[in-house]
Amino acid sequence: MSQKLKTVLSVLVILVLLFGVYATFIGIGTTEDGKPYNGKNALKYGLDINGGVYVVMEGKTDGLGYTNEEINEIMEQTRAVLNNRVNQLGVAESTVTREGTNRLRVEMPGVTNAEEAIKAIGTTAQLTFILADGTEVLDGSYVKDAQIDTDGAKYKILLEFDSDGASLFEEGTRKAYNKEPEVKIDGMKADEIAIVLDGTIITHPQVISIISGGRCEITGNYTKEEASTTAALIRGGALPIELEEIQSSIQTATIGANALEKSIVAGGIGLLIVFILMIVMYGLLGLIADIALMLYVVMFVWAMVAFNVVLTLPGIAALILSIGMAVDANVIIFSRIKEEIAQGKSIRVAVDSGFKSALVTVLDAQITTLIAAVVLYEVGTTTVKGFALTLMIGIVFSIFTAVIISQLFLSLVAGTEKFCQNKYFGVNEDGTPKQFIHKTFKFIKNRKIFYIASAAIIIIGLIVALFGGMNYGIDFTGGTTIQVEMGEQVDIGEVKDTIDSFDLDPTIIYAGEGNTQIQIKTIKALDTAGRTEVFNALAEKYNLQDDALVGAEQFGPSVGKELKQNAVTAVIIASIGMLIYIILRFKSWKYGLSAVVGVAHDVLMVLAFYAIFRYTINNPFIAAILTLVGYSINDTIVIFDRIRDNKKIRSKGNLEDNIDYSLNQTLNRTIMTSLTTLVVMIPLLLMVSSAISQFIIPLMVGVIVGCYSSIFICAPLYYDLNKKDEMSKYMLKQQEKAKADKKAERFNKNASRSDRKKNKANK
Repeated sequence: MSQKLKTVLSVLVILVLLFGVYATFIGIGTTEDGKPYNGKNALKYGLDINGGVYVVMEGKTDGLGYTNEEINEIMEQTRAVLNNRVNQLGVAESTVTREGTNRLRVEMPGVTNAEEAIKAIGTTAQLTFILADGTEVLDGSYVKDAQIDTDGAKYKILLEFDSDGASLFEEGTRKAYNKEPEVKIDGMKADEIAIVLDGTIITHPQVISIISGGRCEITGNYTKEEASTTAALIRGGALPIELEEIQSSIQTATIGANALEKSIVAGGIGLLIVFILMIVMYGLLGLIADIALMLYVVMFVWAMVAFNVVLTLPGIAALILSIGMAVDANVIIFSRIKEEIAQGKSIRVAVDSGFKSALVTVLDAQITTLIAAVVLYEVGTTTVKGFALTLMIGIVFSIFTAVIISQLFLSLVAGTEKFCQNKYFGVNEDGTPKQFIHKTFKFIKNRKIFYIASAAIIIIGLIVALFGGMNYGIDFTGGTTIQVEMGEQVDIGEVKDTIDSFDLDPTIIYAGEGNTQIQIKTIKALDTAGRTEVFNALAEKYNLQDDALVGAEQFGPSVGKELKQNAVTAVIIASIGMLIYIILRFKSWKYGLSAVVGVAHDVLMVLAFYAIFRYTINNPFIAAILTLVGYSINDTIVIFDRIRDNKKIRSKGNLEDNIDYSLNQTLNRTIMTSLTTLVVMIPLLLMVSSAISQFIIPLMVGVIVGCYSSIFICAPLYYDLNKKDEMSKYMLKQQEKAKADKKAERFNKNASRSDRKKNKANK
């Protein structure tokens, strides 16, 4: 590519970036409610960041003769189906929790009013398939999937049933096809099957053949919106019981009022610090990295908008991880370029060869994490799926900005006479790379110290967890909720002081129009008398009447057994996927095993942290563990890639020296990447709210542990797995040397005899 074309493309990138920055932070046009259409207002946010709407619904169980055990089972089934439905309808990152015996609380982000929420989920949504005589063929629980397709301008619905449903549907279509039913429903014919939702026939297609195999399609004059809505409701399945709305209202963010604004400011400050840090550490290279990183942020925001992704705390975790990976990709490239210059190559040649050398490492690290993200998205649900999608978007854009954009600007600068100098590329005048750590360390020699330290921490954590238990929060245990109409917006700190004597350790947020209500959640299961005492304390302090008590119930966990099992399954499958990829790419199972053991080590270390320091395990805990998995494997792959290269380049050196050399080579990069990732989190920790610290601090611990394990656990473990081979090679060399020595000795003896014979003959 010519220098002129590079200049034109660079100018276009800058113009696009400026437009993107303006659109993201200032905005172009306005939203429906008159706000600027910028990144902040275009994105959707979860309840934890920006609040939303909640609806409390009660199951109509009276007079049905159910036992308490049966009611509990039915309400659990209803909760599962309702949770599936709100997610199928696109109300992502919603939560459905049990309240009391027969009530469900549905909390939904991105919904502006309760009416819209109720319309989205339906109050009963009893789905059945019936014949013309009113006979039920099957209900919605047998539906496996429902999607839409198109025949030109018309849309159709594709249905798929499970194995039992396939048999029932085949029998139903046989009766309809043979026109057996007596027509008792107005508007239907004997050869039709009606799909009935909430007692209303939404469609009654004609059966034109007996359908076996569990698949069929429904055609008609559907618009795309009609087909999508109908398919989503069918996918949602049938509720086992009818529900009635009891209460609905608006609530603020679970991490505190004005959390969105604070998070945006904190995130902006974190990014600014990263930009400054990159320029300070890498000079002109850092400025180029900042351009690429800013473009990454703009592309990330609008991709989230385009994909309709709901940004939550887990999403923020994925964003932080992908920002760290975007910075890391640039740092890897810069390090390679500096090494090439230090070897005596010209700037232009060093940039070209440095990119080629770094490309394999960048792709290996990013693709390994991408594999984990894809598996988590396919296998996971709710929190896991949201995290994975956000991470996938970040990985794709971090590869693009680091490999394409950074390369464009670096090659442009390398082709100019003014900037084609060592000092602009992080190299001293004497040709040595600029580094903030100059000392070399013997990592392998001291590996047993780190093994023992890690084992001790993990064992202590397991003992504490075994005898003291983990500090599970409301999301995992459920508890009690008390909602009170205060008449005006009160100070939440003052409310906490008022009920401090009850030792509830509560989470308190605003609710209702104008934030005049407060919602108190505690892990304690308070009975009626206990809830009344808490309300009375508030009533006395704020002069409230009895009708100010909006609601008080015990509620179940939002992180159910299914989500926990699903998250564990997703991580295990992702680890297997990463293991296979590493084995194929590095052509050795020892690299793969070392990396996966490192991931397991990091998870156990973070669990030990939660256990020892009694940190509350709530919904974001899952995101913290998933972030750790992605970060740990990314860091390890970069180091392993360097070890693999050095084994080829320094073939005469022994394995211990090669690994130590590789670790020292990548140490500056490892510390820099971890530092920039932590820097993004620090303003969030200090500026948003105390509630977010329960999420950010374990995340920071995870980043530190991931950095630690890559250097002190994974690389030494790889050495130990290869030590026998190394010793075998050494022994083989020693044996060969011994044989050669004996052969030389025999030769010398024979030569001496020959010389003596010659001497005698001469005499």
